[in-house]
Amino acid sequence: MNLRVLAGIIVHLLGCAAHAAPAADFFSQRGQPFLTPAAENKILALDPEHVSERDIREALSNAPAPRIIMIQGGLLPVQIAMKSFSKFIIGMGYPEWSARDPVDGAYSCSSFRDSAKIVSLIAGCYERDGLRPMLLGHSLGGMQVVKVLQMIASEADHPPVIWNPRTEQPETRRDIRDPLTGRLRPVTNLQVCYAAVLAAGGLGRTVPSQWRMNGRLRKIPDSVEEFTGFSIQLDVLGGDYLGYGPANLFQATGTAHVRNVRLPTASNHWTVPVTENLLQSPADRDWINNYVPGAATPEADPTFKDNAHMIWAADVWHSIKRHWVLELQTLIRAKHISHDS
Repeated sequence: MNLRVLAGIIVHLLGCAAHAAPAADFFSQRGQPFLTPAAENKILALDPEHVSERDIREALSNAPAPRIIMIQGGLLPVQIAMKSFSKFIIGMGYPEWSARDPVDGAYSCSSFRDSAKIVSLIAGCYERDGLRPMLLGHSLGGMQVVKVLQMIASEADHPPVIWNPRTEQPETRRDIRDPLTGRLRPVTNLQVCYAAVLAAGGLGRTVPSQWRMNGRLRKIPDSVEEFTGFSIQLDVLGGDYLGYGPANLFQATGTAHVRNVRLPTASNHWTVPVTENLLQSPADRDWINNYVPGAATPEADPTFKDNAHMIWAADVWHSIKRHWVLELQTLIRAKHISHDS
């Protein structure tokens, strides 16, 4: 990526961070949009595997969306990169209300946020919205994503309390009432619909808050339906053994659907999520919207490292769109069953 472009994005994002709206202002009196019967029929007719820009504009732009919890890396340049990706998905049509952090309205949250609080946020958002949240993490934030998934899957004697996204305060209860079934279920018996991790491991393993992940980082439990792990060869910061070999491959411990994607060798660990600039190119937007995992990479030489940010953006955006539709379809059908009964 051109260094002048990156520098411009960094300056812009720093300015945005300095003027971020407080949570009380950004989230006050807001809730997920209401769906009319006509809107529901449009969503039910969508193909989750092929969601076009027109589908987003005509069927999804005014619909509810799963909360995305975006966890940034530990150092300043990596933090800024994940904020850029958050602005990218908003620019592609994802509702800003659901893309920004439920605690403070920021574009991404710290990788040092307590994992128990993230678990309680996931539970509170699902109870309110009826849509399973998504988790995205870069570098140290990717390690935190896996830690959160493993905490959800655990059978802890004292699971986290619920974080109420309406009051922005913790509660005393440790169970939620499932909005689809009406039944009580503990915080540690939930599932996120999608999670993706980019360049997690390597030197990140030396951070004390992640020591417990040694030997556990690549194990993905059933607390996520679909998981994609992205790795980079010759990545000292986020790759085990420089990103080479099976030590970098994530594996399901049960039924989770796990994919591993190797980005072009020597891609820049810091800048792969810096994707906001892709919004300016109609050709890039079209390629990203039409991307299907496993298909060809951009027409430029697929080994050229500057393609990494485009492959990451397209692959993750495809999965976000897919689960956005699937979660809405599940919610609508559950609502219809409830009304019929």
